Amino acid sequence: MKKFINHIKKYYKYAVYSAKAELKCEVANSYLNWIWWILDPISFMLIYTFIVEIVFKTSEPYFPVFVFIGLTAWTFFKQMLSGSVKLISSNRSIVTKVYIPKYILLISKSFKYLFKLFISFILVFVLMIIFKVPFTWQILWIIPILFVLYIVSLGISMILLHFGIYVEDLYNVVNIVLRLMFYLSGVFYNIRTRVPEPYNDLLLRMNPAAFIMDEFRKVLLEGRMPSFAGLGFWFLIGIILCMIGIKIIHKYENSYAKVI
Repeated sequence: MKKFINHIKKYYKYAVYSAKAELKCEVANSYLNWIWWILDPISFMLIYTFIVEIVFKTSEPYFPVFVFIGLTAWTFFKQMLSGSVKLISSNRSIVTKVYIPKYILLISKSFKYLFKLFISFILVFVLMIIFKVPFTWQILWIIPILFVLYIVSLGISMILLHFGIYVEDLYNVVNIVLRLMFYLSGVFYNIRTRVPEPYNDLLLRMNPAAFIMDEFRKVLLEGRMPSFAGLGFWFLIGIILCMIGIKIIHKYENSYAKVI
């Protein structure tokens, strides 16, 4: 871990600069530029709201905000995992020519996704005002929940980054698993009320995306305290996964250039 911390200190500016460059490049040739970062999640929110409320005639209190919170958390989780699998091969020119700790590439990517996540949460607050969701001091708990989301996503992504180099089909497998997880995470429905017991509790305990979405909704929409036991559990899992990922990458990163 000491080596990891030293690398973070040394390459932090590079990670930030790289994330900024990617964000600028992403909107450089677009007429609407960064506005797409707002339109994209809003459009999905409207689609799911229409399908669930109008077509299936079922809903939750403050349903558009409910869906948008789910999409915000899910999008970050999905981008981190799917983006990590081919991260090394897509940065072949950097990996083969200069030395840089390979998890720095992932951390740089995560900064890009975090920036978009923060924009989405600004939109969450705007939607809360529009739909007259009461603001309570419990809203401050989104900070530790965000931190747990980041740590868990980073830990899983580090491991996927390593195995993605050696297993060519892993990208397709991860996408299939993520597609399944999307429907099991309660993005557009409430697991606690729509899934029968004891399966709802099992999903919230075993699925980090489902748990974190539920915690966000608790503090933002219901004004309730989060589950400290659950947050502590997933934080610990995230730290363990990060340590495993760091150790694996430290051990094998010198051979990555030969494989790709």
